[in-house]
Amino acid sequence: KFTLSSRVFCKKVRKNLYLFKIFEYFSYCMDKFSNLSYNNMVYKDRIYKTEEMLMMKYAEKTVLMNKSTAARAVSRIAYEIVERNGGTENLAIIGIQKKGAVLARLLAERISEIERMSVEVGSLDITFYRDDLTRLSEHPIVAGSDIAFSVENKKLVLVDDVLYSGRTIRAAMEELFDMGRPAKIELAVLIDRGGRELPIRADYAGKEILTSHSEYINTEITRDGIQKVSICVQGVK
Repeated sequence: KFTLSSRVFCKKVRKNLYLFKIFEYFSYCMDKFSNLSYNNMVYKDRIYKTEEMLMMKYAEKTVLMNKSTAARAVSRIAYEIVERNGGTENLAIIGIQKKGAVLARLLAERISEIERMSVEVGSLDITFYRDDLTRLSEHPIVAGSDIAFSVENKKLVLVDDVLYSGRTIRAAMEELFDMGRPAKIELAVLIDRGGRELPIRADYAGKEILTSHSEYINTEITRDGIQKVSICVQGVK
């Protein structure tokens, strides 16, 4: 029989495997890069090249949001979060690296403007909690988590730019529960494109639209705001 103790043992083994992967990747970075500035330059270069290679395979089909409509969507989500949670008490916003982290800060800023009170915000890197970790490159890009507060008994709003299969959100929740036991976790996304593979839904969504597997949602998000959101299809620009 598969007893409770064996489940706990399996969970510990899995965590140790994640820790081993983290240590392996850290060792690789230490061997390859001699200083922090060069390390950051290479990291950013890898991010940009990955995005450029991806977008070369897609052509823009439809613009879903421009800068103004996206700003209104963020504002609406912020108001809904405040209303549903009765203010900002014990509330924290956590974005999934990397676009979700920027979106989380935009939401936190808007909530602070509405309530005239600051709200805690952090970022989460779910790389080593992904269920397809073994399919990634030998040395996956790791942005790192930045949560400077305890999640214990907190009302958390998890933020990402696009919700699709639900696997990213599952990984994020698993990592959060390893940090503590939140009072509740809600999900806010800019675009819900359907196609769920897990029983996960968004509590707040800027826009819901069904897309095919061959399509790609491109979100152009910077520190200054959301510039554009569009549906892209496979093809050469």
